[in-house]
Amino acid sequence: MFRHVVLMKWTEDATEEQRAEVARRLSELPDLIPELRAYQFGADAGVNQGNYSFAVVADFDSPEDYIVYRDHPAHRAVIDECITPILAARAAVQYVL
Repeated sequence: MFRHVVLMKWTEDATEEQRAEVARRLSELPDLIPELRAYQFGADAGVNQGNYSFAVVADFDSPEDYIVYRDHPAHRAVIDECITPILAARAAVQYVL
């Protein structure tokens, strides 16, 4: 199993509607990208100051399946249309389970 984890920090001026649209659009991806084995995401709970705003955890059978997801047009559209306009910072890691 291959895991991809992304942490995103939204800009100060990101609206609630924009943040909700990110989650809505991400929720569509498992139906569009069969290589996704497990897909979880959500906003930070706000317990600790300084955390990132949002996290995505995606599991795949292989690094090659991750690449399919990474480059998939539906995934790229979410990034380009919804995430990039409100993204202040991003961190990511991939690892083998």
